[in-house]
Amino acid sequence: MLTVLPGPGTAPLAVLATAPDPLTVDLALAGLTVGSAAALSGIGLVVCHRATGVLNIAQGAQAMAVAYLLRDLVVVRHWPMWPAVALCLLVVAPALGVLLDVLVYRPLQRRGAGPAETMVAGLGVFVLLIGAAVLLWGAAPLAGAPSPFGGAPIRLPGGHGLRPDTVAQLAAILVLGLAVAATTRWTGFGLRLRAVVDDRRLAALSGVDADRVSAAGWAFGTFTAGLVGIALAPYLLLDPYGLPLLVMETMAVAVAARLRSIPVAVATGLGLGIAQAELTRLRPAGQLLPLVEAVQSNLFVVALLATALLAGPRITGEERTVSAPLAVRPLGVGIGSGGRDGAGDGGRGRLAGTVCLVLLLLPFGFRGNDLRSALLVPALALVLLSVVVVTGYGGQISLGQAGYAGLGSLGTALLMSGRVPGLPALPAGPALLLAVLATAPLGLLTGWPAIRRRGLALALVTFAVGTAMSRFVFEQPYATTGLLLERPSFLSGDRAFYLAELLLLGAGLLAVRALHRGRLGRALTAMRDHEPGAVAAGVDVPGLKSFAFVVGAALAALGGGLTGLAGRAFDAASFDPVRGLLWFAAVVVVGADSALGAVLAAALLIGLDAGTVAGVSAVAIGVLATAMGRLPGGLAALPTSRRPGGAGGPASAAPLPPGRLSPAGLRARAAITARLARERQP
Repeated sequence: MLTVLPGPGTAPLAVLATAPDPLTVDLALAGLTVGSAAALSGIGLVVCHRATGVLNIAQGAQAMAVAYLLRDLVVVRHWPMWPAVALCLLVVAPALGVLLDVLVYRPLQRRGAGPAETMVAGLGVFVLLIGAAVLLWGAAPLAGAPSPFGGAPIRLPGGHGLRPDTVAQLAAILVLGLAVAATTRWTGFGLRLRAVVDDRRLAALSGVDADRVSAAGWAFGTFTAGLVGIALAPYLLLDPYGLPLLVMETMAVAVAARLRSIPVAVATGLGLGIAQAELTRLRPAGQLLPLVEAVQSNLFVVALLATALLAGPRITGEERTVSAPLAVRPLGVGIGSGGRDGAGDGGRGRLAGTVCLVLLLLPFGFRGNDLRSALLVPALALVLLSVVVVTGYGGQISLGQAGYAGLGSLGTALLMSGRVPGLPALPAGPALLLAVLATAPLGLLTGWPAIRRRGLALALVTFAVGTAMSRFVFEQPYATTGLLLERPSFLSGDRAFYLAELLLLGAGLLAVRALHRGRLGRALTAMRDHEPGAVAAGVDVPGLKSFAFVVGAALAALGGGLTGLAGRAFDAASFDPVRGLLWFAAVVVVGADSALGAVLAAALLIGLDAGTVAGVSAVAIGVLATAMGRLPGGLAALPTSRRPGGAGGPASAAPLPPGRLSPAGLRARAAITARLARERQP
């Protein structure tokens, strides 16, 4: 209400009262429901990062797991509501956080792992929890998630209503915010927390139990994740993929707060929730309506993309990092990759090649559904090969390759359906080729931000780009209705089409092999291993990063187009951003620096689910990814983990910081290293 009062000593001139629009107030109150859940998510991410130095990228999966457990206890097992809520939030969620700290993150911290390795472990937790949910409760969406504060809305002055669960969420924000502020400022634990955040190693030398502080941070982060899951689940169907993705989109709140300020995170979450609700009033006529509706329902995706682009590497402290953006040497030494590590072990390379050949030839003996499932292996192998080029060879983290695969599939369908203005309906072959050529330059959508970002900052940007493609293109009827995807007549049979896929996969493998062994490959390796050194040597690092993303986009588009032709339809769920996270984790644990590793990873992902039940592949990849702290190199390290100088052996183990060894210890380590080097010489 705005009131204009008269000046002193004068008669009243005018009194103007403007009442707020009732619809505006109702929409704002409705927006508080999602906004308060986003604010809770931001509090958990900020506190967890301040206590552990890790961005909890698995928060969405943790929220999903707690929401599923509450539904199972209340709806299926008929527990009373509040005992079930207490068990989920006060026992299971904190225990899960402590367990993850002890088994996953603490070994990485003790080994001195960088942000990229920690992020891969977090992705492992993410896909592991999703796979476990699929195994326990199935992949089909479930309705009827209970709300602890259900009931009639609370009536406010003016006739407006506010949901009781929204009031509870706002109260939780206030209580948690004040509790965190009081703990960090006026308690001994807060002092120890600040010491660990400033310098974990120095705090440990001063007698601070850094492990206990870290465990408390993870327990709190998982507790708040559970709160978010329970708050959001009643408003949507419980989906192992949908709810984790929705919670991940709220990372925009924490990124806007630079992972430091709880008040900024809360204000951003509430503001975005209200703005998203208010935008529903916009109903433009004409062709803009579908796009506006997409923005209205996906404002958090837009915010995540904007904040990730604007924040840069400062959100994770990586501006102090001078090492390679992604240390693929400990993350995935190539299985017969032909690189510097694979070249020295021809026997292992031949073995990997033989295994891949056998796996790819086996489907010629399949029939029916088994053969149709096998059609996805070469297509997925090409998509994973794009991750090898971008991440394994170029050292750039890209979590958005599923988006480029989807563009390849959708572009092929649009060209075959005659939906592209100015072009007639094209046969499958030319349509696939044009779709790949059109998608390749779009790799600059992630290649350009990569020029100034690395590690987690780049991961957030690429994930946001892939999510935006899914939300604004693949899931919109204006882009996906009336599509036609039909194979050529001479490839209508599954075996003939599978043979054509193998030929394209072989061409892709040869092209990537030639790239890796050529001059550009050596430049990519130099950039991956030490970017400042590559710059000093005259390597065009910005151009090389863009080149890697363009090549990766082309390979992903080719694999995506083949996926659509294999199923004879465009399926947006096949290119869900969560699947992209699973694909990235699979490539890393099998061997990020390995072209053949992409084939093995594709066979593993498709074969496990097809031969058992859905979710087994995610569990397997999640277990391997979470074991990165104890198994540097993943599966690629297993064949040589017991040999001197092999992956995981003494010569390749991560070196201890010099300050942790005495002068005698440094001399002993140098002598052992020199001796091992002499033994490896012919």
